Amino acid sequence: MAGAGIKAIKTRMVSVESTKQITKAMELVASSKLRKAKEKAESTEPYFDALYDTVKDIASSTRVNNVFMKQREVKNRCYIVVAGDRGLAGGYNSNVLKETVNHMDGKKETVMTIGKKAYEFFSKRDYNVAGYIEAVEACTYADTSEISNKMMDLYKNGEVDEVYFVYTKFKSALVQEVKLIKLLPLVFEDETLEGTKEVKKIRSKVQYLPSPGSVLNYIIPNYVTGVVYGGIIESFASEQGARRTAMESATDNANDMLSDLELSYNRARQSAVTQEITEIVGGVNALK
Repeated sequence: MAGAGIKAIKTRMVSVESTKQITKAMELVASSKLRKAKEKAESTEPYFDALYDTVKDIASSTRVNNVFMKQREVKNRCYIVVAGDRGLAGGYNSNVLKETVNHMDGKKETVMTIGKKAYEFFSKRDYNVAGYIEAVEACTYADTSEISNKMMDLYKNGEVDEVYFVYTKFKSALVQEVKLIKLLPLVFEDETLEGTKEVKKIRSKVQYLPSPGSVLNYIIPNYVTGVVYGGIIESFASEQGARRTAMESATDNANDMLSDLELSYNRARQSAVTQEITEIVGGVNALK
């Protein structure tokens, strides 16, 4: 009986050790991808910040009629949702999907998915998936532009009246936050003086040629695409951060399990040795 118990513990230790090697390898891969994703996010951020400032400057300082800035009665919404390509990342995927469904408030709205997990979730539940990008990691700016243009066409044609973007903002390797922002129609908050309710009059110091409206018509599609692309990059970095944390925790748990199993193994082996000695002594005494 003791021998069978020792063998079972030994088999379990081999299994846990094998799992530990996998989780450790995944942790290292996630760390490498996270570093690259952070560098990519930092290199693209200034460009998209400049786009935002330009659009806000024109919208705040001039009276420009643009289809993407007009408020209208909301009958249908569209959600662009960024989730992961695979699991084993803690609550990363479930948090994004839960936030989206909760905001829909029981209605199955139109969705555009980015990432395998988002597509699987909404397609299996009979949502109207108007477009998708299968892999976040392989997503390019051209892919983002294509799905963003499709979304803007839906908005211009009146098929949707509001567009929301759901992604995960990367704060640190340990902290990621789900963000749900209103993408269309474009809304820019008025700047106010600190500590008062007085609204500043913002006047542009830049002359836009041939006209502010023409510049806005050109730059808004680039701005919308830029916001989505920036969110995809942040989400990918967040996914790697969440996966690294999850795999690090799994590796630590495997180490704890191995320590407990090793203790149980040593106890079982000591018990078996003691039993054998007792049997030998008993046999010797019986021969006397």
